[in-house]
Amino acid sequence: MLGKPLKRLGRTVLDALLPPVCPITKEIVDAPGALSASAWAGLEFISDPVCVACGYPFAYAGFLNQLCGACEAKRPKITRTRSALIYNEVSRALILALKHGGHTDGVDRFAGWMASVGDEMLGDGILIVPVPLHRRRRMKRRFNQSALLGRALAKAQSMQFHPQLLKRARHTPTQAGRNAKARRRNVAGAFCVPSKMIPVVKGAHILLIDDVRTTGATLGSCARPLLAAGCKQVDALTLARIVKAAEPTT
Repeated sequence: MLGKPLKRLGRTVLDALLPPVCPITKEIVDAPGALSASAWAGLEFISDPVCVACGYPFAYAGFLNQLCGACEAKRPKITRTRSALIYNEVSRALILALKHGGHTDGVDRFAGWMASVGDEMLGDGILIVPVPLHRRRRMKRRFNQSALLGRALAKAQSMQFHPQLLKRARHTPTQAGRNAKARRRNVAGAFCVPSKMIPVVKGAHILLIDDVRTTGATLGSCARPLLAAGCKQVDALTLARIVKAAEPTT
């Protein structure tokens, strides 16, 4: 009976001693995980129209229910990918604060943004699976940011969270600084479905969760073993994605 009041009291005392700050600007904010006004102003949320496959945002309103040029040329193995934010200077700082700075207070808020843009991919019977980290990297970071996002999303949407359905079979160097071809080569065969999980994967509709979509190489490498194990459909939802001016929009 006294647990919640004591917890609230403890939070009040802690906030008085160490007031919550924006993870980007370090300004004092109203609550843990909240953003300052200047940080909010720098976020670019993605809205329709987007490519119906990879979720690339189109520049003009006339492209509803269409594929971008890249997906026209080669349809990705993932049926649909959606992202909440364009990866810019502000969202990059926000994600780095989560991944490397331990600022996990905003995870529930981030999951809410992801749910808003990916509402068509959420529902009963869909299994939420985070992109796994190799144990060496997880030990270094202390947590998998994709798993935190996936767990928060599953809890808010009353969906099934299955972090053990996909395993990183080998440690891979960071994807940073690599072009699309090198990224695909780096993560080729890096993921697998544990044999004991194959019965769960077979016939399932899976929603992959990651923090950032860059070229789609990591998500595609995750989808391959899931589909090979008999998964009927793989979708993906990320907090942010890189949008390059040179990427085809028609």
